[in-house]
Amino acid sequence: MITSILERQNYIIRRSVNLSKRSHILAANIDHVYLLVTVAAPQTQTGFIDRFLVTAEAYHIPITILFNKIDLCNEEQMARLERLLKLYSDVGYRCKTICAKRKDSVAFLKDEIKGKKVMFGGHSGVGKSTLVNSLDENLHLKTGEISEQHLSGQHTTTFAEMFPLQSGGYIIDTPGIRAFGLIDFDKTELSHYFLEMREVLADCKFNNCQHISEPHCAVKTAVDEGEIDPERYINYLNIMESDEEEVYRRDIYK
Repeated sequence: MITSILERQNYIIRRSVNLSKRSHILAANIDHVYLLVTVAAPQTQTGFIDRFLVTAEAYHIPITILFNKIDLCNEEQMARLERLLKLYSDVGYRCKTICAKRKDSVAFLKDEIKGKKVMFGGHSGVGKSTLVNSLDENLHLKTGEISEQHLSGQHTTTFAEMFPLQSGGYIIDTPGIRAFGLIDFDKTELSHYFLEMREVLADCKFNNCQHISEPHCAVKTAVDEGEIDPERYINYLNIMESDEEEVYRRDIYK
Protein backbone atom coordinates (compact mmCIF):
# COMPACT_ATOMS: atom_id res chain seq x y z
CA MET A 1 0.00 0.00 0.00
CA ILE A 2 1.37 3.42 -0.98
CA THR A 3 0.91 5.85 1.92
CA SER A 4 2.97 8.80 0.65
CA ILE A 5 5.36 9.83 -2.11
CA LEU A 6 8.54 11.58 -1.06
CA GLU A 7 10.45 14.11 -3.11
CA ARG A 8 13.36 12.47 -4.90
CA GLN A 9 16.73 13.98 -3.94
CA ASN A 10 19.08 11.60 -5.79
CA TYR A 11 19.16 8.13 -7.28
CA ILE A 12 21.30 5.44 -8.87
CA ILE A 13 20.03 4.75 -12.39
CA ARG A 14 21.07 2.43 -15.21
CA ARG A 15 19.73 1.36 -18.57
CA SER A 16 16.90 -1.07 -18.02
CA VAL A 17 17.38 -4.82 -18.46
CA ASN A 18 14.15 -4.68 -20.45
CA LEU A 19 15.47 -2.66 -23.38
CA SER A 20 11.97 -1.57 -24.37
CA LYS A 21 12.05 0.60 -21.26
CA ARG A 22 14.34 3.55 -20.96
CA SER A 23 15.78 3.27 -17.49
CA HIS A 24 15.85 1.37 -14.24
CA ILE A 25 16.23 3.26 -10.96
CA LEU A 26 17.97 0.93 -8.50
CA ALA A 27 17.48 3.12 -5.42
CA ALA A 28 16.64 6.72 -4.51
CA ASN A 29 17.31 9.18 -1.67
CA ILE A 30 20.56 7.47 -0.70
CA ASP A 31 22.92 8.83 1.96
CA HIS A 32 25.83 6.64 0.87
CA VAL A 33 26.46 3.92 -1.70
CA TYR A 34 28.91 1.06 -1.27
CA LEU A 35 30.18 -0.54 -4.46
CA LEU A 36 31.34 -4.11 -3.85
CA VAL A 37 34.20 -5.17 -6.11
CA THR A 38 36.00 -8.50 -6.38
CA VAL A 39 39.12 -9.45 -8.30
CA ALA A 40 38.31 -13.15 -8.00
CA ALA A 41 35.09 -15.17 -8.25
CA PRO A 42 33.88 -13.09 -10.08
CA GLN A 43 36.26 -10.46 -11.46
CA THR A 44 34.99 -6.88 -11.64
CA GLN A 45 36.33 -4.89 -14.59
CA THR A 46 37.30 -1.23 -14.23
CA GLY A 47 34.91 -0.31 -17.04
CA PHE A 48 32.00 -1.36 -14.82
CA ILE A 49 33.49 0.38 -11.78
CA ASP A 50 33.97 3.64 -13.64
CA ARG A 51 30.45 3.67 -15.06
CA PHE A 52 29.08 3.17 -11.56
CA LEU A 53 31.31 5.91 -10.13
CA VAL A 54 30.25 8.32 -12.88
CA THR A 55 26.59 7.84 -11.96
CA ALA A 56 27.27 8.40 -8.25
CA GLU A 57 29.26 11.56 -9.07
CA ALA A 58 26.54 12.89 -11.34
CA TYR A 59 23.94 12.67 -8.58
CA HIS A 60 26.28 13.77 -5.76
CA ILE A 61 26.07 10.51 -3.82
CA PRO A 62 29.07 9.73 -1.57
CA ILE A 63 30.56 6.38 -2.51
CA THR A 64 32.96 3.88 -0.97
CA ILE A 65 34.54 1.00 -2.89
CA LEU A 66 34.60 -2.23 -0.87
CA PHE A 67 37.01 -4.84 -2.20
CA ASN A 68 35.53 -8.11 -1.00
CA LYS A 69 36.71 -11.75 -0.93
CA ILE A 70 40.33 -10.80 -0.36
CA ASP A 71 40.82 -14.19 1.30
CA LEU A 72 40.27 -15.90 -2.08
CA CYS A 73 42.97 -13.99 -3.97
CA ASN A 74 46.01 -15.79 -5.30
CA GLU A 75 49.32 -14.00 -5.83
CA GLU A 76 48.38 -12.63 -9.26
CA GLN A 77 44.95 -11.50 -8.09
CA MET A 78 46.45 -9.88 -4.99
CA ALA A 79 48.74 -7.85 -7.25
CA ARG A 80 45.70 -6.66 -9.23
CA LEU A 81 43.91 -5.84 -5.99
CA GLU A 82 46.83 -3.69 -4.83
CA ARG A 83 46.87 -1.90 -8.19
CA LEU A 84 43.13 -1.15 -8.04
CA LEU A 85 43.41 0.05 -4.44
CA LYS A 86 46.16 2.46 -5.41
CA LEU A 87 44.39 3.57 -8.58
CA TYR A 88 41.11 4.53 -6.95
CA SER A 89 42.65 5.82 -3.73
CA ASP A 90 44.92 8.12 -5.72
CA VAL A 91 41.91 9.38 -7.69
CA GLY A 92 40.26 10.33 -4.41
CA TYR A 93 37.85 7.50 -3.63
CA ARG A 94 37.68 5.84 -0.24
CA CYS A 95 38.59 2.17 -0.59
CA LYS A 96 38.37 -0.66 1.95
CA THR A 97 39.27 -4.35 1.81
CA ILE A 98 36.85 -6.72 3.52
CA CYS A 99 35.78 -10.32 3.89
CA ALA A 100 31.99 -10.06 4.08
CA LYS A 101 31.59 -13.41 5.86
CA ARG A 102 33.72 -12.25 8.80
CA LYS A 103 31.84 -9.92 11.13
CA ASP A 104 35.08 -8.49 12.54
CA SER A 105 36.13 -7.49 9.03
CA VAL A 106 33.01 -5.38 8.46
CA ALA A 107 32.45 -4.11 12.01
CA PHE A 108 33.50 -0.58 10.98
CA LEU A 109 30.49 -0.43 8.66
CA LYS A 110 28.01 -0.86 11.50
CA ASP A 111 28.89 2.54 12.92
CA GLU A 112 29.06 4.17 9.49
CA ILE A 113 25.59 3.15 8.37
CA LYS A 114 23.81 3.72 11.68
CA GLY A 115 20.81 5.96 11.11
CA LYS A 116 21.46 6.27 7.37
CA LYS A 117 19.95 4.88 4.22
CA VAL A 118 22.71 3.12 2.29
CA MET A 119 22.83 1.04 -0.87
CA PHE A 120 25.05 -1.93 -1.75
CA GLY A 121 25.75 -2.40 -5.47
CA GLY A 122 27.90 -4.61 -7.67
CA HIS A 123 27.94 -7.71 -9.87
CA SER A 124 26.13 -10.90 -8.90
CA GLY A 125 28.29 -12.97 -6.61
CA VAL A 126 30.40 -10.17 -5.10
CA GLY A 127 28.84 -10.72 -1.66
CA LYS A 128 26.21 -8.02 -1.22
CA SER A 129 23.66 -10.20 0.55
CA THR A 130 26.38 -11.89 2.62
CA LEU A 131 27.52 -8.46 3.78
CA VAL A 132 23.99 -7.43 4.73
CA ASN A 133 23.64 -10.61 6.83
CA SER A 134 26.93 -9.87 8.60
CA LEU A 135 25.83 -6.34 9.51
CA ASP A 136 22.52 -7.29 11.12
CA GLU A 137 21.98 -10.66 12.79
CA ASN A 138 18.21 -10.35 12.34
CA LEU A 139 18.56 -10.39 8.56
CA HIS A 140 18.90 -13.70 6.77
CA LEU A 141 19.08 -12.90 3.08
CA LYS A 142 19.49 -15.77 0.66
CA THR A 143 23.01 -16.14 -0.70
CA GLY A 144 24.22 -18.21 -3.65
CA GLU A 145 27.25 -20.04 -4.97
CA ILE A 146 29.50 -18.90 -7.80
CA SER A 147 28.92 -20.61 -11.16
CA GLU A 148 31.93 -22.89 -11.71
CA GLN A 149 31.41 -22.78 -15.48
CA HIS A 150 31.37 -19.01 -15.88
CA LEU A 151 33.10 -17.94 -12.62
CA SER A 152 30.29 -15.46 -12.12
CA GLY A 153 27.52 -14.96 -9.63
CA GLN A 154 24.10 -16.51 -9.92
CA HIS A 155 21.23 -14.16 -9.14
CA THR A 156 19.88 -14.70 -5.63
CA THR A 157 18.57 -11.14 -5.14
CA THR A 158 16.08 -10.52 -7.95
CA PHE A 159 14.82 -7.06 -7.00
CA ALA A 160 15.94 -4.16 -4.84
CA GLU A 161 14.68 -4.35 -1.26
CA MET A 162 15.14 -2.02 1.69
CA PHE A 163 15.70 -3.55 5.13
CA PRO A 164 15.45 -1.66 8.44
CA LEU A 165 18.45 -2.03 10.73
CA GLN A 166 18.41 -2.72 14.46
CA SER A 167 20.73 0.23 14.92
CA GLY A 168 18.47 2.54 12.93
CA GLY A 169 18.53 3.39 9.25
CA TYR A 170 18.13 1.16 6.24
CA ILE A 171 20.15 -1.04 3.89
CA ILE A 172 19.11 -1.32 0.25
CA ASP A 173 20.23 -4.64 -1.23
CA THR A 174 20.12 -4.58 -5.03
CA PRO A 175 20.14 -7.33 -7.67
CA GLY A 176 23.51 -8.23 -9.14
CA ILE A 177 24.34 -6.01 -12.10
CA ARG A 178 26.07 -7.65 -15.05
CA ALA A 179 26.33 -4.44 -17.07
CA PHE A 180 25.88 -0.81 -16.14
CA GLY A 181 24.59 1.21 -19.08
CA LEU A 182 24.68 4.96 -18.54
CA ILE A 183 21.57 6.93 -19.35
CA ASP A 184 20.53 10.58 -19.59
CA PHE A 185 24.15 11.73 -19.74
CA ASP A 186 25.45 14.65 -21.73
CA LYS A 187 28.73 13.24 -23.01
CA THR A 188 30.15 16.75 -23.31
CA GLU A 189 30.09 16.85 -19.49
CA LEU A 190 31.40 13.32 -18.89
CA SER A 191 34.92 14.45 -17.96
CA HIS A 192 33.48 16.42 -15.02
CA TYR A 193 32.54 13.08 -13.41
CA PHE A 194 36.12 11.75 -13.58
CA LEU A 195 37.66 13.38 -10.50
CA GLU A 196 41.24 13.46 -11.77
CA MET A 197 40.15 15.01 -15.08
CA ARG A 198 38.08 17.65 -13.35
CA GLU A 199 41.22 19.02 -11.73
CA VAL A 200 42.90 19.89 -15.05
CA LEU A 201 39.96 20.81 -17.31
CA ALA A 202 40.60 24.53 -16.95
CA ASP A 203 44.05 24.09 -18.52
CA CYS A 204 42.71 22.79 -21.84
CA LYS A 205 43.09 25.30 -24.68
CA PHE A 206 39.45 24.94 -25.73
CA ASN A 207 36.67 25.19 -23.15
CA ASN A 208 34.60 22.64 -25.12
CA CYS A 209 37.49 20.17 -25.32
CA GLN A 210 36.33 16.54 -25.33
CA HIS A 211 39.85 15.23 -24.59
CA ILE A 212 39.93 12.89 -27.58
CA SER A 213 41.88 14.45 -30.46
CA GLU A 214 41.91 18.18 -29.67
CA PRO A 215 45.27 19.98 -29.56
CA HIS A 216 46.71 21.36 -26.30
CA CYS A 217 44.49 19.11 -24.18
CA ALA A 218 45.47 19.14 -20.50
CA VAL A 219 43.80 15.77 -19.88
CA LYS A 220 45.81 13.99 -22.60
CA THR A 221 48.95 15.70 -21.34
CA ALA A 222 48.20 14.45 -17.82
CA VAL A 223 47.79 10.91 -19.18
CA ASP A 224 51.09 11.13 -21.04
CA GLU A 225 52.85 12.39 -17.92
CA GLY A 226 51.40 9.67 -15.70
CA GLU A 227 49.15 11.98 -13.69
CA ILE A 228 46.01 10.27 -14.99
CA ASP A 229 45.90 6.48 -15.15
CA PRO A 230 45.72 5.21 -18.76
CA GLU A 231 43.08 2.60 -17.87
CA ARG A 232 40.74 5.26 -16.50
CA TYR A 233 41.31 7.37 -19.62
CA ILE A 234 40.57 4.38 -21.88
CA ASN A 235 37.33 3.78 -19.98
CA TYR A 236 36.46 7.45 -20.49
CA LEU A 237 37.07 7.10 -24.24
CA ASN A 238 35.00 3.90 -24.38
CA ILE A 239 32.04 5.71 -22.86
CA MET A 240 32.50 8.74 -25.11
CA GLU A 241 32.84 6.76 -28.32
CA SER A 242 30.38 3.94 -27.74
CA ASP A 243 26.67 3.53 -28.19
CA GLU A 244 25.71 2.88 -24.58
CA GLU A 245 22.61 0.91 -25.52
CA GLU A 246 24.61 -1.35 -27.85
CA VAL A 247 27.33 -1.85 -25.21
CA TYR A 248 24.68 -2.75 -22.65
CA ARG A 249 22.88 -5.14 -25.02
CA ARG A 250 26.16 -6.92 -25.81
CA ASP A 251 27.11 -7.28 -22.13
CA ILE A 252 23.71 -8.59 -21.12
CA TYR A 253 23.39 -11.23 -23.84
CA LYS A 254 27.03 -12.30 -24.37
